[in-house]
Amino acid sequence: MDFSLPEELADLQTMVRRLAQDKIKPRMREIDESDEYPSDIFEAFRSTGLLGLCIPEEYGGSGAGIFGLVLAIEEVAKYSNAAAVMLLLTRLPAGPIMISGTAEQKKRYLPGIADGSRRAAFGLSERQAGSDVMGIRTHAVPDPDRSGGWILTGTKCWMSGISEADWYMVFAKTSADPSERRHDAVSGFIVERDSAGLSIGSTDRKMGVRGVHTGELILDGVRVPGENVVGEVGGFRTAMLELNAMRPVAAARGLGLAEGALMYATGYAQEREAFTKKIADFQGTQWRIAELATKIEAARLLTYRAAWMADRGEFTGEFIPYLSMAKYYAAELAVEASNVCLQMLGAAGYMKDHPMELYYRDAKQLTIVEGSSEIQLGLIAKGVLDHSLWWD
Repeated sequence: MDFSLPEELADLQTMVRRLAQDKIKPRMREIDESDEYPSDIFEAFRSTGLLGLCIPEEYGGSGAGIFGLVLAIEEVAKYSNAAAVMLLLTRLPAGPIMISGTAEQKKRYLPGIADGSRRAAFGLSERQAGSDVMGIRTHAVPDPDRSGGWILTGTKCWMSGISEADWYMVFAKTSADPSERRHDAVSGFIVERDSAGLSIGSTDRKMGVRGVHTGELILDGVRVPGENVVGEVGGFRTAMLELNAMRPVAAARGLGLAEGALMYATGYAQEREAFTKKIADFQGTQWRIAELATKIEAARLLTYRAAWMADRGEFTGEFIPYLSMAKYYAAELAVEASNVCLQMLGAAGYMKDHPMELYYRDAKQLTIVEGSSEIQLGLIAKGVLDHSLWWD
């Protein structure tokens, strides 16, 4: 057992750490306040090859896998979770194609993600169907004018990166009855941005993670050719496998945020005086720092193990509890760390002169997106109850 990073991943970590400090850290507050997409950060990611970390080399990527993406997102999330989402979106919508797509789909869509010439977004959730994914109502019916084609109607919501995407990975009911709740009633489709009947509805006024917009994708009789069906019709399992594989990627956002918050608060505590001493000299402050540092290292071990498992293809049912642990623990830690660190700064932490209130707002999203904390707890408990997570 070796806990050290391979040389190529250690070099990647060093490079991204430097990029994050030079390019993202100075922009973190501006990105949040302007709520404008940081195209300069995207170009920095493109020029350094970070957009293709998860993409196999034969499709123009670096083949660093989910582990490589986790390392990059961890470094970026120390300063901006919006920038971290930009990297996350190089995998989330492309993942179903990587898992179940045809050779032609991979050739057509993956190189554009890797070189930054095309961007994508992932559409599963709807207003009445967040955690209850089988409650989606977007419906696909066979196209009478095109063999193998489909016509999609419905509205997706809370789609990250919706405004910049060139194509969308969309899931819809393909059963005759759109209220059907069987998993084989749902299929995945690649939908091009310029498709007739497709439009972007409202964009969301978010509490945090501003700069990368989320919003509604409206599908009004959108025709999709048969070659854009991802996997088989009724292949909802593809969506679930992708969400499983993404757990460590989401966890990396929480891990990086917790690290960034604690580093900032520690620096402040070492400078700020109260009652004739530095705040960092008080035992109570030291204990808070120590507790968070320990939890950060625990989150790192869970996250790195989950990334290692995902790269081995271990994101099917029996491995879900381990992947869910990483996402649950890192997301909840991000909330705890941002709260504790804001308190360490006192009144200053509540002000926009410091980034703590930004960390605090951004952290909460992590307990909701890509499977809420409650969903993760249910999956972990199920693993114990059915003994896929067991100790003898």
